[in-house]
Amino acid sequence: MNRRTFLATSMAASAAVFLSGCGFRLRGAGSMPSLPPLALEGDTNSDLARQFIDRLEQQGTNITDSGQWRVTLGSPRLDERRLGGEGRGSRDHELTLSTTLSVQRREDNAYLLNGETLSTSTRIRVNDNDLLNREDLFNEAEQTLNRELTQRIIERLSALDNAS
Repeated sequence: MNRRTFLATSMAASAAVFLSGCGFRLRGAGSMPSLPPLALEGDTNSDLARQFIDRLEQQGTNITDSGQWRVTLGSPRLDERRLGGEGRGSRDHELTLSTTLSVQRREDNAYLLNGETLSTSTRIRVNDNDLLNREDLFNEAEQTLNRELTQRIIERLSALDNAS
């Protein structure tokens, strides 16, 4: 083995040891949290709720009426804010998707979360004169926000599970 290969291998191994020592983990299938069985309540018919249910099922979380935790999802709210002047042509828009989340432990009815608001936002540039493309851009941004908010909800639930 030559010196360059040895140095490269040593540096990679050192970086891996350093990063694992500080708690760093790559995101992916291996880092998906396992949650206790959940009972879902509230707005379970929205796009956000359907995405949330699909994601929970993918990671193997049981969704049952008698789950250890009662998770109540509020109705998601999409707010749009136009940024910039009133000029013609392209304009930036800020989209924010938010929902409320409550989590109650079934065994003692204690609230782990009570009406906490979670949100995510993005900015998109839209040409206000191109109506067809405008609608596609807004729909795509909303789908992305649903995925991001679903991930935030799961991360928040995972933090509760680790704390209890």
